[in-house]
Amino acid sequence: MTTGYANPYVVAGAEPSVRAQFIKQTYFHLAGAIAIFILVESMLLQLPGIESMILKMTGGMGWLLVLGAFMAVSYIANKWAMSDSSKAMQYAGLALFTVAEAFIFLPLIYIALTYVPAGSELIAKAGLITAVMVAGITMTAFVTNKDFSFLGGILTIGGFVAMGIIVASIIFGFDLGLIFSGAMAIFASVSVLHSTSNIIHHYPPGKHVAAALSLFAGIALLFWYILQILIALSGRD
Repeated sequence: MTTGYANPYVVAGAEPSVRAQFIKQTYFHLAGAIAIFILVESMLLQLPGIESMILKMTGGMGWLLVLGAFMAVSYIANKWAMSDSSKAMQYAGLALFTVAEAFIFLPLIYIALTYVPAGSELIAKAGLITAVMVAGITMTAFVTNKDFSFLGGILTIGGFVAMGIIVASIIFGFDLGLIFSGAMAIFASVSVLHSTSNIIHHYPPGKHVAAALSLFAGIALLFWYILQILIALSGRD
C-alpha cells in the first residue's frame, strides 16, 4: 500500500519536479566536465617539452605508475564528490577527476594527432561514435525505466580482471589487441548504463555532482577504447 508521500532519500522517490531538476543538473555538470576536459587537454598539448613528458609517462614502468596515481586520484575525487560537508568539496572532486582524465588521455591523444593520418578527424569520429552510443544507452535506461543496479557487481569483478590484464601487459610487454579494446568498449557501455540507471533510481537529491562524475568516468572510458579501436584500424589501411 502506498502512503502517497515521496521518499526524500532517493531521487526516484522524490517529487517529479525534484527528479527533473536533479537529472537536468547532472547532465549540465557532465557537459561542463567534458568541456573542461577538452580545454585542459588542449592546454596540455601546447606545453613546451610535451613529447619528453609523454615519454616519461609511457616509458618502462612509467605507465604503471600513472595508472596507479590515476586510481588513487579517482578514489579521492569520488569521495570528495560524494561529500556531505560542502558543495565546494563536491565541485573540487569533479574538477580533480576531470583534470586527471585529461592527463591520462594525453599520450593517446598525442599519438593520434602525431602519428595517425588525419588524426584530428579520427578523434572527432571517436567522439561522435561515443556520443551516439551514449545517447542510445541513455535512451534505453530512461525508456525502459529498469533498475540496472545489479550490474554493479559484474562491473566490479570485470574491472579487477581488466586491470590485471592491463598490468600484466605492461610488465610482460604484450599487446592487448583489438579484441581486448572491443571487450573494454562493451564494459564501458555497461558502466554508462549502470551509472545512468543509478541517476534515475538511486542517487539522493543534491548528489548531482557525484552522479555527473560517475557518468563522465564511463563515457571517458568508452571514448578511450573507441579511439584505440579506430587508431588500430587506421593502421590496417
